[in-house]
Amino acid sequence: MPQNNAQQQVLIIKLGALGDFIQALGPMAAIRKHHPNAHITILTTKPFEKLAENSNYCDEIWLDERPKFFQWKKWRSLKNSLNTENFTRVYDLQNNDRTSFYFKLFKKPRPEWIGIAKGASHRNTSKERTKGQAFDGHAMTLGLAGINNIEIDPLLWMKADVSNFGLTDKYALIVPGSAPQHPYKRWSSDRYTTICNELISKGVQPVLIGTESESEITTAIHEECDGALNLTGKTSLEHIAVLARNAQLALGNDTGPMHIIAPTGCPSVILFSKHSNPVRHAPKGNRVKTLQVDDMEDMSLGMVSMAIAEYL
Repeated sequence: MPQNNAQQQVLIIKLGALGDFIQALGPMAAIRKHHPNAHITILTTKPFEKLAENSNYCDEIWLDERPKFFQWKKWRSLKNSLNTENFTRVYDLQNNDRTSFYFKLFKKPRPEWIGIAKGASHRNTSKERTKGQAFDGHAMTLGLAGINNIEIDPLLWMKADVSNFGLTDKYALIVPGSAPQHPYKRWSSDRYTTICNELISKGVQPVLIGTESESEITTAIHEECDGALNLTGKTSLEHIAVLARNAQLALGNDTGPMHIIAPTGCPSVILFSKHSNPVRHAPKGNRVKTLQVDDMEDMSLGMVSMAIAEYL
């Protein structure tokens, strides 16, 4: 049962990255439900300010500047902020060395702390916490604080107008890029092109999404597949969530947008190399299928075609 906590001040800490932040939204929703009358503050970073605000899982947003060790004024400011709000409970959904140090910034008696920090009132020391996805680790940790039945956030609160994109009735999202510093996560544009042409032959419109930094691969695919819709650089995170809700399927590499797509329930096929572990790093969703090879060059067309066939 939710606590009677009309005067309670609660802090959630979640700094990043995108996939981890998305997997923390379900736990945030559970925290909000567990503390219906509390004033909930989230400490996060600038890239996730809008997501935190639109989710309505918190009442106030603080931006962490992640001060360097020598930036004493910023450390002092953070320490003062943490200690003047009279937080009664802190949920650390980041759980790293930095946020464990934040625990030490609190004056004694410290608030209840749910996380891995040494000295926490509800400390998760289980090795099982990091064996699976971030969501599962959060669910295990929150269970120590009496919060159970945590669900994946389907992101229904994410809204956007996609009416002007030129979508057909049946379409599939194609996410062929990755962060520029991780080219080894990318399947070849030639093979994505083949898959896109197969989709068109089955009456399904391929919709290419990515950032401008990924335009080289999306342009290469589009040039060889006229029937594809190229939305590179045109989609916000909100657009991606809305597009995913009505897509036949999504196919992509181990990259950020797939973490937005999968929770919506969109059937998702995600391609992994040896550089990532899908057991730990796959997007969380009810219809997620992962394929893994050591080198992306070894990911055959047959493997991918077979994986997406049941969704067509």
